Amino acid sequence: MCPSKVSAGDERGWIVPIGGAEEKENSARILERFVRLCGGRDADIVVIPTASRLADTGARYETVFGRLGAGRAESLEFDSRDDGEREEWLRRIEQASGIFFTGGNQLRISTILGGTEAAKLIRQQNARGIAVGGTSAGASILSEHMIAFGEEGSSPHAGSVRLAPGLGLTNRFIIDQHFRQRDRLGRLVAALAYNPFAIGIGLDEDTAAFIGPDNTVEVEGSGAVTVVDAGALEFSSMAQVSEDEPVCLLGLTVHILTAGATFNLHTRQASAGSLDRKRTG
Repeated sequence: MCPSKVSAGDERGWIVPIGGAEEKENSARILERFVRLCGGRDADIVVIPTASRLADTGARYETVFGRLGAGRAESLEFDSRDDGEREEWLRRIEQASGIFFTGGNQLRISTILGGTEAAKLIRQQNARGIAVGGTSAGASILSEHMIAFGEEGSSPHAGSVRLAPGLGLTNRFIIDQHFRQRDRLGRLVAALAYNPFAIGIGLDEDTAAFIGPDNTVEVEGSGAVTVVDAGALEFSSMAQVSEDEPVCLLGLTVHILTAGATFNLHTRQASAGSLDRKRTG
């Protein structure tokens, strides 16, 4: 599940996790920006609705992307592991200028697509410059370490999160979604207690992290992105507690970012970005 290597002369494509419930009608800033990244009128977007059990999910996003100006949007209904080896669908992914995972249950994506040729190809396409995004469950699947499920609440417990392998576009961060709305700080912090080298990104609804080839997170949408950095972690009691006990963690750094703010995943530096409008004159 490691990220595909970027070849000399290439640039990794954008990675766009969305916290779910993104605006699709009146002020669809997130999806509009995703369409622009994929080429605007020339965009050719493959929608993967595997996480959803609703029959019309793929068709709905086809319509939304078409209304937002994409030249083409087509849903590929991966429902079995055999589908992940279908030559015609692999060719379709190779043609796409953008790939988008819908919401639902992230374990459906990982158990149906994990380890298939389709999953390998999506990683390779992102390494070749193709934008890959996803909302809700489709956001969680994008990283190497995926939150499969967990408990609500602000305090981390050893048993408050269960992790599974994700798609593996990157190993730099762990995503959680519907973050403020479903009170998920505790399970994200618990995930970092298991993997302190990673950075936690908690996405509110209608909020996205646009992660560029330079590993800079740019926030878009109406909510906030909570960044939890365990890079300077001083102490963790994770190895000493039982599943139902709280975990002691010292040295965490937390940033709350809104639209216009940025965070560099390489340097681990946050910036107010366009929000910092200093008075001149």
